[in-house]
Amino acid sequence: MVGSAIWRNLQSKGFKNLVCRSHKELDLANQSAVDHFFAEERPQGVIHAAGKVGGILANDTYPADFAYQNLSMAMNVIHSAYKHGVKRLLFLGSSCIYPKNTPQPIKEEYLLTSELEKTNEAYAIAKIAGLKLCAYYRRQYGVLFHAAMPCNLYGRNDHYDSNNSHVFPALIAKIHAAKMQNLPTHTLWGTGTPRREFLHADDLAEAIYILLNQKNPPEWINIGYGSDVTIRELAETIKQVVGFEGDFIFDTAKPDGTMKKLMDSSKIAALGWKPKFDLRSGIQDAYKDYLQKRGN
Repeated sequence: MVGSAIWRNLQSKGFKNLVCRSHKELDLANQSAVDHFFAEERPQGVIHAAGKVGGILANDTYPADFAYQNLSMAMNVIHSAYKHGVKRLLFLGSSCIYPKNTPQPIKEEYLLTSELEKTNEAYAIAKIAGLKLCAYYRRQYGVLFHAAMPCNLYGRNDHYDSNNSHVFPALIAKIHAAKMQNLPTHTLWGTGTPRREFLHADDLAEAIYILLNQKNPPEWINIGYGSDVTIRELAETIKQVVGFEGDFIFDTAKPDGTMKKLMDSSKIAALGWKPKFDLRSGIQDAYKDYLQKRGN
């Protein structure tokens, strides 16, 4: 999702000499394969948008997989980029890197000030390691390696597995299925009260373009929409767009995760960036893409 959004953005701005590999073409957790790719292609700049991602259930069930895969990808890409002469690299992380009970909105300097949310700790630690690795290579070797931490993302080419995907695509898939089955109710995890910040991947891509044009970017920077909604509000808006006429039941025995994760994105805003998609228009765009992928 993120990689394709960045690709579309760069193409729209006239970039032609772009190099990309899908997971099937290049396993970034394979050190020798990654090193061979960099030796062969010799890119001048790198945007590391890959990652093993998922929702609360997937993160909590497979922590070793999330830690190993994301740590391996970060280490392999960052080191091979340095080894083969890449001067600029942007590493993408997540708002999950910040402590569970940090003050809101979350400033960049709140990183590592208290404990992480346990349900996605493995993923968060891997992304923190990638962020810090960029900073260490920049300090020791003088390469312009830096990072961006987006909030919850959604958009075209999302992963719509109803059990393992993030909350946004999972809700679209589940609510659409409830509509097609004409169900009177649909059950959602948790209380519906946690608040989340959602950003369309195309808006992130534009922020990345702006950030890559900065001569001396910060070690890492937040990229968020600027306001949040409850999971219940998100579900209700998706329900309206999808056209589901049933009611929601919230299974409060299931975990909520972090109760609030609103980031302070004033630094990227000061560079002239602001999102174009509001939540409703973003959902409409994502749902249209979902239907096209399903052949509906």
